[in-house]
Order: sequence, then C-alpha cells, then structure tokens
Amino acid sequence: MVTKEKILDDMARMAGSAVGTLGNLSAQVKEEIRTRVDEAALRMDLVPHAEFERMEIMLQESRIKQEELLKRIETLEKLVQTEEKGHRA
Repeated sequence: MVTKEKILDDMARMAGSAVGTLGNLSAQVKEEIRTRVDEAALRMDLVPHAEFERMEIMLQESRIKQEELLKRIETLEKLVQTEEKGHRA
C-alpha cells in the first residue's frame, strides 16, 4: 500500500522538478529574447551605447573649440577694424 507520506514526497519531488524546469525555461526564454533583440539591433544598424557616448563627448569638445575659434575671429576682426580706422585718420 502507498502511504500518505510517500504520496506527499512524490508530489513534493514533482513540484520541485516543475519549478526547476520552469526556472530553466524562463532563463531560455530570456536568452532567446535577448538574442533576437540583439539581432534586430544589428539589422537596424544601431550604434552601441559606448560608441554613442564617445561621439557625444567628441561633439561637446568640438563645440567648445568652435566657440573658442569664433571668439578669436571676433577679436581679430576688431583688431583689423581698429587698424583700418587708424590708417584712415
């Protein structure tokens, strides 16, 4: 005869096995989704985040340099205008 304890042990083992199987299935589904998203990103020719950040830094540095050059040009233009006024007088 099968005892109550034996039945409970069997049910506990089956439940544990089911939980383990579901855990593995969940991990497999997550990995499959990650793989498909990565493949889609490659097909769409998206830029990796690290590369985007690098380019953003370069752009900021270029803007700063451009502003510095514009200030130098303005200073030189004022100097040229001052010298032209001095020669006319």
